[in-house]
Amino acid sequence: MILMYLTKEEERMLDGEEGYAAKKSMEILVALGDIYGAEKLISVGSVQVAGVSYHNLGDAGLEFLNELARDGKVKVLTTLNPAGMDLEDWKKLGISEEFAEKQNLVIDAFRKMGIIISCTCTPYLIGSLPTYGEHIAWSESSAVTFANSVIGAKTNREGGPSALAAAFVGETPSYGLHLEENRVPDAHVDVRTNLKKLSDWGALGYCIGKKVGNKIPYITGVKDAGLDELKSFCASVVTYGSKPLFFMKGITPGSEKHQLPKEKIIIKDRDIKEAYESINDDVDAIDFVCIGCPHCSIKEVAEVARLLKNRRVSSKTEFWVATSRLVKQLADKRGYTEIIENAGGKFACDTCMAVAPLKGRFRSVATTSAKGCYYSRHNDMKTKLGSLEECIEAAVRGKWS
Repeated sequence: MILMYLTKEEERMLDGEEGYAAKKSMEILVALGDIYGAEKLISVGSVQVAGVSYHNLGDAGLEFLNELARDGKVKVLTTLNPAGMDLEDWKKLGISEEFAEKQNLVIDAFRKMGIIISCTCTPYLIGSLPTYGEHIAWSESSAVTFANSVIGAKTNREGGPSALAAAFVGETPSYGLHLEENRVPDAHVDVRTNLKKLSDWGALGYCIGKKVGNKIPYITGVKDAGLDELKSFCASVVTYGSKPLFFMKGITPGSEKHQLPKEKIIIKDRDIKEAYESINDDVDAIDFVCIGCPHCSIKEVAEVARLLKNRRVSSKTEFWVATSRLVKQLADKRGYTEIIENAGGKFACDTCMAVAPLKGRFRSVATTSAKGCYYSRHNDMKTKLGSLEECIEAAVRGKWS
Protein backbone atom coordinates (compact mmCIF):
# COMPACT_ATOMS: atom_id res chain seq x y z
CA MET A 1 0.00 0.00 0.00
CA ILE A 2 1.42 3.39 -1.05
CA LEU A 3 1.01 5.99 1.68
CA MET A 4 2.69 8.94 -0.05
CA TYR A 5 0.85 11.25 -2.42
CA LEU A 6 2.16 10.79 -5.97
CA THR A 7 1.63 13.06 -8.96
CA LYS A 8 0.47 11.63 -12.29
CA GLU A 9 4.05 11.83 -13.61
CA GLU A 10 5.38 10.00 -10.55
CA GLU A 11 2.72 7.30 -10.98
CA ARG A 12 3.75 6.86 -14.62
CA MET A 13 7.35 6.32 -13.57
CA LEU A 14 6.27 3.84 -10.90
CA ASP A 15 4.23 1.96 -13.50
CA GLY A 16 7.28 1.62 -15.73
CA GLU A 17 6.18 4.01 -18.47
CA GLU A 18 9.54 5.82 -18.39
CA GLY A 19 11.70 2.70 -18.35
CA TYR A 20 13.34 0.28 -15.96
CA ALA A 21 15.64 2.70 -14.10
CA ALA A 22 12.86 5.19 -13.39
CA LYS A 23 10.52 2.40 -12.23
CA LYS A 24 13.15 0.87 -9.95
CA SER A 25 14.00 4.32 -8.59
CA MET A 26 10.39 5.13 -7.81
CA GLU A 27 10.01 1.79 -6.02
CA ILE A 28 12.99 2.66 -3.82
CA LEU A 29 11.76 6.20 -3.11
CA VAL A 30 8.20 5.10 -2.37
CA ALA A 31 9.44 2.39 0.00
CA LEU A 32 11.62 4.94 1.83
CA GLY A 33 8.77 7.42 2.00
CA ASP A 34 6.41 4.81 3.43
CA ILE A 35 8.97 3.67 6.02
CA TYR A 36 9.63 7.21 7.26
CA GLY A 37 6.14 8.60 6.88
CA ALA A 38 6.84 11.08 4.08
CA GLU A 39 3.74 12.75 2.67
CA LYS A 40 5.20 13.44 -0.76
CA LEU A 41 8.31 13.64 -2.91
CA ILE A 42 10.17 16.96 -3.23
CA SER A 43 12.46 18.22 -5.98
CA VAL A 44 16.22 18.21 -5.36
CA GLY A 45 18.80 20.54 -6.86
CA SER A 46 21.69 18.08 -6.88
CA VAL A 47 22.66 14.54 -5.96
CA GLN A 48 25.91 13.03 -4.70
CA VAL A 49 26.21 9.26 -5.11
CA ALA A 50 28.26 7.10 -2.75
CA GLY A 51 29.10 3.44 -3.29
CA VAL A 52 31.54 4.13 -6.12
CA SER A 53 34.52 2.03 -5.08
CA TYR A 54 34.56 -1.48 -6.50
CA HIS A 55 36.17 -2.43 -3.18
CA ASN A 56 32.77 -1.80 -1.56
CA LEU A 57 30.45 -2.66 -4.46
CA GLY A 58 31.82 -6.00 -5.64
CA ASP A 59 30.41 -7.81 -8.67
CA ALA A 60 26.84 -7.71 -7.39
CA GLY A 61 26.94 -3.92 -7.11
CA LEU A 62 28.47 -3.63 -10.57
CA GLU A 63 25.71 -5.78 -12.05
CA PHE A 64 23.05 -3.59 -10.39
CA LEU A 65 24.64 -0.44 -11.86
CA ASN A 66 24.80 -1.95 -15.34
CA GLU A 67 21.11 -2.83 -15.17
CA LEU A 68 20.23 0.78 -14.30
CA ALA A 69 22.58 2.18 -16.95
CA ARG A 70 20.69 0.44 -19.77
CA ASP A 71 18.02 3.16 -19.86
CA GLY A 72 18.71 5.34 -16.81
CA LYS A 73 19.62 9.02 -17.25
CA VAL A 74 19.94 11.43 -14.33
CA LYS A 75 17.64 14.46 -14.27
CA VAL A 76 19.68 16.73 -11.98
CA LEU A 77 23.33 17.64 -11.39
CA THR A 78 24.86 14.44 -10.03
CA THR A 79 28.41 13.85 -8.80
CA LEU A 80 30.27 10.81 -7.48
CA ASN A 81 31.94 10.04 -4.18
CA PRO A 82 35.59 8.83 -4.35
CA ALA A 83 36.36 5.63 -6.24
CA GLY A 84 38.73 2.91 -5.10
CA MET A 85 41.65 4.27 -7.11
CA ASP A 86 43.09 7.21 -9.01
CA LEU A 87 41.38 6.82 -12.38
CA GLU A 88 44.49 7.94 -14.28
CA ASP A 89 47.55 7.08 -12.18
CA TRP A 90 46.34 3.96 -10.37
CA LYS A 91 49.52 2.04 -11.15
CA LYS A 92 51.64 4.59 -9.26
CA LEU A 93 49.50 3.99 -6.18
CA GLY A 94 50.00 0.22 -6.22
CA ILE A 95 46.55 -0.77 -7.49
CA SER A 96 46.31 -4.12 -9.28
CA GLU A 97 45.23 -4.38 -12.93
CA GLU A 98 42.39 -6.70 -11.93
CA PHE A 99 40.96 -4.13 -9.51
CA ALA A 100 41.48 -1.29 -12.01
CA GLU A 101 39.55 -3.16 -14.69
CA LYS A 102 36.57 -3.67 -12.40
CA GLN A 103 36.69 -0.09 -11.08
CA ASN A 104 36.69 1.30 -14.62
CA LEU A 105 33.60 -0.77 -15.42
CA VAL A 106 31.87 0.85 -12.44
CA ILE A 107 32.83 4.30 -13.71
CA ASP A 108 31.66 3.43 -17.23
CA ALA A 109 28.22 2.55 -15.86
CA PHE A 110 27.95 5.87 -14.03
CA ARG A 111 29.13 7.74 -17.14
CA LYS A 112 26.35 6.15 -19.23
CA MET A 113 23.85 7.52 -16.72
CA GLY A 114 25.00 11.09 -17.39
CA ILE A 115 26.69 11.50 -14.00
CA ILE A 116 29.67 13.84 -13.71
CA ILE A 117 32.73 11.67 -13.04
CA SER A 118 33.94 13.86 -10.19
CA CYS A 119 34.89 11.20 -7.61
CA THR A 120 35.23 13.52 -4.64
CA CYS A 121 33.85 13.78 -1.11
CA THR A 122 33.97 17.60 -1.41
CA PRO A 123 31.57 18.34 -4.31
CA TYR A 124 31.08 21.85 -2.91
CA LEU A 125 34.71 22.62 -3.88
CA ILE A 126 34.30 21.64 -7.54
CA GLY A 127 31.10 23.41 -8.56
CA SER A 128 28.24 21.48 -6.96
CA LEU A 129 27.39 24.17 -4.42
CA PRO A 130 23.79 24.24 -3.19
CA THR A 131 22.13 27.36 -1.83
CA TYR A 132 20.83 27.99 1.67
CA GLY A 133 17.61 26.04 2.23
CA GLU A 134 17.88 24.08 -1.03
CA HIS A 135 16.80 20.43 -0.95
CA ILE A 136 19.48 18.02 -2.19
CA ALA A 137 20.16 14.27 -1.94
CA TRP A 138 23.79 13.69 -0.94
CA SER A 139 25.41 10.53 0.40
CA GLU A 140 28.90 10.88 1.86
CA SER A 141 28.73 11.62 5.58
CA SER A 142 31.13 14.59 5.74
CA ALA A 143 29.62 16.19 2.63
CA VAL A 144 26.10 15.74 4.02
CA THR A 145 27.16 17.34 7.31
CA PHE A 146 28.90 20.22 5.52
CA ALA A 147 25.88 20.84 3.28
CA ASN A 148 23.41 20.80 6.18
CA SER A 149 25.52 22.74 8.66
CA VAL A 150 27.95 25.06 6.87
CA ILE A 151 25.87 25.79 3.76
CA GLY A 152 22.40 25.40 5.26
CA ALA A 153 21.05 23.16 2.51
CA LYS A 154 18.74 20.27 3.43
CA THR A 155 19.59 16.60 2.94
CA ASN A 156 19.40 13.28 4.67
CA ARG A 157 22.38 10.96 4.49
CA GLU A 158 21.39 8.91 1.46
CA GLY A 159 22.55 5.41 0.73
CA GLY A 160 23.97 4.63 -2.71
CA PRO A 161 20.71 3.18 -4.15
CA SER A 162 18.48 5.95 -2.74
CA ALA A 163 20.83 8.67 -4.03
CA LEU A 164 20.82 7.11 -7.50
CA ALA A 165 17.04 6.85 -7.35
CA ALA A 166 16.80 10.56 -6.50
CA ALA A 167 19.09 11.36 -9.43
CA PHE A 168 16.95 9.42 -11.93
CA VAL A 169 13.69 10.91 -10.64
CA GLY A 170 14.96 14.36 -9.61
CA GLU A 171 13.13 14.01 -6.29
CA THR A 172 13.45 12.53 -2.82
CA PRO A 173 10.94 11.75 -0.03
CA SER A 174 10.19 14.68 2.26
CA TYR A 175 11.22 13.40 5.69
CA GLY A 176 14.01 13.69 8.24
CA LEU A 177 16.33 16.66 7.79
CA HIS A 178 14.31 17.99 4.87
CA LEU A 179 11.71 19.09 7.44
CA GLU A 180 12.38 22.21 9.48
CA GLU A 181 10.94 20.68 12.65
CA ASN A 182 13.65 18.03 12.57
CA ARG A 183 16.47 20.57 12.30
CA VAL A 184 16.29 21.84 15.87
CA PRO A 185 19.34 21.46 18.15
CA ASP A 186 18.85 19.43 21.31
CA ALA A 187 22.27 19.56 23.00
CA HIS A 188 24.27 22.66 23.91
CA VAL A 189 28.02 22.11 23.57
CA ASP A 190 30.16 24.78 25.23
CA VAL A 191 33.71 24.63 23.85
CA ARG A 192 36.20 25.92 26.42
CA THR A 193 39.46 25.10 24.68
CA ASN A 194 41.62 26.76 22.06
CA LEU A 195 41.82 24.95 18.74
CA LYS A 196 45.38 25.55 17.54
CA LYS A 197 45.87 23.21 14.58
CA LEU A 198 43.76 21.47 11.95
CA SER A 199 43.82 18.10 13.70
CA ASP A 200 42.34 19.74 16.82
CA TRP A 201 39.11 20.15 14.85
CA GLY A 202 39.05 16.42 14.23
CA ALA A 203 39.66 15.82 17.93
CA LEU A 204 36.83 18.24 18.77
CA GLY A 205 34.52 16.36 16.40
CA TYR A 206 35.49 13.13 18.14
CA CYS A 207 34.61 14.60 21.56
CA ILE A 208 31.30 16.07 20.48
CA GLY A 209 30.24 13.06 18.41
CA LYS A 210 30.92 10.71 21.33
CA LYS A 211 29.16 12.92 23.89
CA VAL A 212 26.01 14.01 22.02
CA GLY A 213 25.27 10.69 20.35
CA ASN A 214 22.27 10.82 18.03
CA LYS A 215 21.50 14.48 18.73
CA ILE A 216 21.96 17.80 16.98
CA PRO A 217 24.54 19.94 18.78
CA TYR A 218 24.40 23.71 19.19
CA ILE A 219 28.03 24.72 19.65
CA THR A 220 29.21 27.86 21.43
CA GLY A 221 32.67 29.10 22.37
CA VAL A 222 34.30 28.70 18.94
CA LYS A 223 35.55 32.14 17.94
CA ASP A 224 36.65 31.52 14.36
CA ALA A 225 36.61 28.73 11.76
CA GLY A 226 37.75 28.55 8.14
CA LEU A 227 36.59 26.21 5.40
CA ASP A 228 39.27 23.58 6.00
CA GLU A 229 38.67 23.56 9.75
CA LEU A 230 34.92 23.13 9.26
CA LYS A 231 35.50 20.47 6.61
CA SER A 232 37.65 18.49 9.07
CA PHE A 233 35.14 18.95 11.89
CA CYS A 234 32.20 17.83 9.72
CA ALA A 235 34.01 14.61 8.83
CA SER A 236 34.86 13.81 12.43
CA VAL A 237 31.69 14.75 14.30
CA VAL A 238 29.46 12.57 12.12
CA THR A 239 31.93 9.67 12.03
CA TYR A 240 32.07 9.46 15.81
CA GLY A 241 28.43 9.87 16.63
CA SER A 242 26.16 12.82 15.96
CA LYS A 243 23.54 13.45 13.30
CA PRO A 244 24.84 15.11 10.10
CA LEU A 245 23.82 18.56 11.29
CA PHE A 246 25.17 21.02 13.83
CA PHE A 247 24.88 24.71 14.57
CA MET A 248 27.90 26.79 15.54
CA LYS A 249 26.99 30.16 17.06
CA GLY A 250 28.11 33.10 14.96
CA ILE A 251 29.68 30.85 12.31
CA THR A 252 27.11 28.61 10.61
CA PRO A 253 23.85 29.86 9.03
CA GLY A 254 20.66 29.42 11.02
CA SER A 255 22.38 29.41 14.40
CA GLU A 256 20.91 32.79 15.26
CA LYS A 257 17.31 31.55 15.15
CA HIS A 258 17.73 28.80 17.76
CA GLN A 259 17.72 29.01 21.53
CA LEU A 260 20.27 27.17 23.64
CA PRO A 261 19.10 23.62 24.42
CA LYS A 262 18.74 22.78 28.10
CA GLU A 263 21.15 19.83 27.99
CA LYS A 264 24.68 21.20 28.30
CA ILE A 265 28.01 19.56 27.56
CA ILE A 266 31.34 21.26 28.23
CA ILE A 267 34.45 20.50 26.19
CA LYS A 268 37.72 21.33 27.96
CA ASP A 269 41.42 20.90 27.23
CA ARG A 270 41.45 17.49 28.87
CA ASP A 271 38.70 16.26 26.52
CA ILE A 272 40.80 17.15 23.47
CA LYS A 273 43.82 15.49 25.10
CA GLU A 274 41.79 12.34 25.76
CA ALA A 275 40.57 12.33 22.15
CA TYR A 276 44.16 12.29 20.88
CA GLU A 277 45.05 9.56 23.37
CA SER A 278 42.15 7.42 22.14
CA ILE A 279 42.85 7.96 18.44
CA ASN A 280 46.65 7.72 18.56
CA ASP A 281 48.24 4.29 18.84
CA ASP A 282 51.57 3.45 20.42
CA VAL A 283 53.65 3.36 17.23
CA ASP A 284 56.79 5.16 16.07
CA ALA A 285 57.57 3.90 12.56
CA ILE A 286 55.23 5.37 9.93
CA ASP A 287 55.02 3.72 6.51
CA PHE A 288 52.01 5.66 5.17
CA VAL A 289 51.11 9.35 5.41
CA CYS A 290 47.88 10.57 3.82
CA ILE A 291 46.58 14.12 3.70
CA GLY A 292 43.08 14.78 2.39
CA CYS A 293 40.21 13.06 4.19
CA PRO A 294 37.97 14.85 3.22
CA HIS A 295 39.71 15.82 -0.03
CA CYS A 296 42.24 18.63 0.17
CA SER A 297 41.34 22.15 -0.86
CA ILE A 298 43.82 24.06 -3.01
CA LYS A 299 44.83 25.96 0.12
CA GLU A 300 45.81 22.71 1.84
CA VAL A 301 47.73 21.51 -1.24
CA ALA A 302 49.64 24.80 -1.29
CA GLU A 303 50.58 24.34 2.36
CA VAL A 304 51.79 20.78 1.72
CA ALA A 305 53.96 22.09 -1.12
CA ARG A 306 55.39 24.81 1.11
CA LEU A 307 56.29 22.34 3.85
CA LEU A 308 57.83 19.83 1.42
CA LYS A 309 59.83 22.27 -0.70
CA ASN A 310 63.50 21.20 -0.95
CA ARG A 311 62.82 18.16 1.26
CA ARG A 312 62.48 14.45 0.54
CA VAL A 313 59.96 11.84 1.68
CA SER A 314 61.61 8.87 3.40
CA SER A 315 62.13 5.74 1.29
CA LYS A 316 60.34 3.88 4.10
CA THR A 317 57.15 5.91 3.73
CA GLU A 318 54.41 6.28 1.12
CA PHE A 319 53.01 9.84 1.04
CA TRP A 320 49.64 10.64 -0.55
CA VAL A 321 47.82 13.91 -1.13
CA ALA A 322 44.20 12.94 -1.74
CA THR A 323 42.15 15.50 -3.65
CA SER A 324 39.72 15.98 -6.51
CA ARG A 325 40.88 15.91 -10.11
CA LEU A 326 39.94 19.58 -10.54
CA VAL A 327 41.98 20.71 -7.53
CA LYS A 328 44.92 18.64 -8.82
CA GLN A 329 44.69 20.43 -12.18
CA LEU A 330 44.85 23.77 -10.40
CA ALA A 331 47.82 22.52 -8.36
CA ASP A 332 49.53 21.60 -11.64
CA LYS A 333 49.17 25.15 -12.91
CA ARG A 334 50.36 26.69 -9.64
CA GLY A 335 53.49 24.52 -9.49
CA TYR A 336 52.46 22.70 -6.32
CA THR A 337 52.30 19.30 -8.01
CA GLU A 338 55.90 19.53 -9.21
CA ILE A 339 57.16 20.43 -5.73
CA ILE A 340 55.26 17.62 -4.03
CA GLU A 341 56.21 14.97 -6.60
CA ASN A 342 59.87 16.08 -6.65
CA ALA A 343 59.86 15.47 -2.89
CA GLY A 344 58.63 11.91 -3.45
CA GLY A 345 54.96 12.54 -2.71
CA LYS A 346 52.09 11.19 -4.80
CA PHE A 347 48.71 12.63 -5.65
CA ALA A 348 45.75 10.32 -5.10
CA CYS A 349 42.97 11.87 -7.13
CA ASP A 350 39.48 10.38 -7.39
CA THR A 351 40.04 8.20 -4.30
CA CYS A 352 40.77 8.38 -0.58
CA MET A 353 42.11 6.40 2.35
CA ALA A 354 38.58 5.40 3.42
CA VAL A 355 37.57 3.57 0.22
CA ALA A 356 40.81 2.48 -1.47
CA PRO A 357 41.83 -1.21 -1.05
CA LEU A 358 44.60 -0.57 1.49
CA LYS A 359 44.17 -3.46 3.91
CA GLY A 360 47.42 -5.35 4.30
CA ARG A 361 49.51 -2.78 2.44
CA PHE A 362 50.54 -0.58 5.37
CA ARG A 363 51.13 -1.12 9.07
CA SER A 364 50.74 2.48 10.26
CA VAL A 365 49.39 5.80 9.04
CA ALA A 366 49.84 9.45 10.01
CA THR A 367 47.12 11.88 8.99
CA THR A 368 45.44 15.16 9.90
CA SER A 369 42.06 13.42 9.73
CA ALA A 370 40.27 11.84 12.68
CA LYS A 371 37.90 10.23 10.21
CA GLY A 372 40.88 8.85 8.32
CA CYS A 373 42.13 7.26 11.54
CA TYR A 374 38.74 5.64 12.14
CA TYR A 375 38.73 3.92 8.74
CA SER A 376 42.44 3.08 8.82
CA ARG A 377 41.88 1.05 11.97
CA HIS A 378 39.32 -0.97 10.02
CA ASN A 379 42.18 -1.66 7.60
CA ASP A 380 44.31 -2.96 10.50
CA MET A 381 46.62 0.06 10.61
CA LYS A 382 48.03 1.78 13.66
CA THR A 383 47.06 5.46 13.59
CA LYS A 384 48.57 8.83 14.43
CA LEU A 385 46.51 12.03 14.30
CA GLY A 386 48.44 15.27 14.11
CA SER A 387 48.99 18.63 12.48
CA LEU A 388 50.01 19.00 8.87
CA GLU A 389 53.51 19.90 10.04
CA GLU A 390 53.71 16.74 12.18
CA CYS A 391 52.50 14.58 9.29
CA ILE A 392 55.00 16.07 6.85
CA GLU A 393 57.76 15.48 9.40
CA ALA A 394 56.63 11.85 9.74
CA ALA A 395 56.77 11.44 5.97
CA VAL A 396 60.28 12.87 5.77
CA ARG A 397 61.69 11.00 8.76
CA GLY A 398 59.68 7.79 8.41
CA LYS A 399 58.65 7.99 12.05
CA TRP A 400 56.45 9.94 14.43
CA SER A 401 58.32 12.57 16.40
